[in-house]
Amino acid sequence: MHITYCTATCVVSLAVLTPLAKGQGRQAIPASEANFFIGTPAGWVHPKTPWGDPDLQGIWPLNHVGVTPLQRCFARQRYPGADPERVQACDPHKLFLTEEEFKTLKENASKMPDRYATAAKEGEAGRALVTGIVDPMTPQRQTSLISDPPDGKLPEMTPEGKRLAAEMKSTWPLPGENLVFDSYHDFDLWDRCITRGMPVSMFPFRYNNGVQIIQSPGQVVIFLEMIHDARIVPLNDAPVPPAVKQWMGVSRGHWEGNTLVVETTNFRAGASMTNTAVIASPPGNRFPTSEQMKITEKFTRINDDFLIYEIKDEDSVVLTHSWTARFPLKRDPDYKLLEYGCQEDNHVVPNWISTSRAERAGKPGANAGTPRQ
Repeated sequence: MHITYCTATCVVSLAVLTPLAKGQGRQAIPASEANFFIGTPAGWVHPKTPWGDPDLQGIWPLNHVGVTPLQRCFARQRYPGADPERVQACDPHKLFLTEEEFKTLKENASKMPDRYATAAKEGEAGRALVTGIVDPMTPQRQTSLISDPPDGKLPEMTPEGKRLAAEMKSTWPLPGENLVFDSYHDFDLWDRCITRGMPVSMFPFRYNNGVQIIQSPGQVVIFLEMIHDARIVPLNDAPVPPAVKQWMGVSRGHWEGNTLVVETTNFRAGASMTNTAVIASPPGNRFPTSEQMKITEKFTRINDDFLIYEIKDEDSVVLTHSWTARFPLKRDPDYKLLEYGCQEDNHVVPNWISTSRAERAGKPGANAGTPRQ
């Protein structure tokens, strides 16, 4: 069970992304599509750490773009204000909504009921908890998180990628799939509370969206609230032994001006590249990764409150070509990163296996034996 908490503020935020001026009397640089209609104030000076590095520290929750679909014009996309007919009429090369479309999206979002507040008022504690775990999300003008390829779609898999995908297991079913559980191998890494993996750990979910950047001389830590992964990024080019493989890969960082560039290699294969919990992802959590995957990220702060995040995924074993996502993140010092509780003392996987065996034996509630290790 994934545990988090929320208050009655768990409603869609209607903050309009406008240019931010740092002080009175300053003329803001005009906003543009290049920075998602978020301006850099004229004369703004990038903050520095005490040791002189660009300062990116703070909490930058992913739920800021939580209603933006991963892929553009994806048939399964669902988000506040979505029009079912819009998918068929969608222009795959349209990067941003018009002013009128964005206005409509915000108006529709404002009509979404506050189910947490209603449940809490009615004394329905259980229903309040279920609805209250959802992080608040902000309507965006961009039409997909993916910016390259130009049609905003994930690449096709290679034949080897398709073979690997067919071997993957998950509790998130494919359409029409009848799930069977006999071993922990029938669960994915997220089911088993090991990791979401990369790059999907850097994409929004319904809850536990906290991303905290912490800096010290010579290194940066990217702490993730979901499954409490801490990505430690040394700011050097020290070689990584080929035999070292990790679920989240091994990262090295460097500065290009005020932009932090993080290159991650040496992945341990097994995690899904994305998962169905990210809006407009392929179903079933069966988008494989290989040990050859390379991820390049860029963190560029553009004012006191926003940074632009970019992530490029290359995996020649799985993908026919690379893909890149790019989106803004807003600093939120009031966001609370909470303990991520998972698996209910490791009973969940054995219970799923026992239940699956009992169902197949036609004996509801029967003890179906000890799970195979």
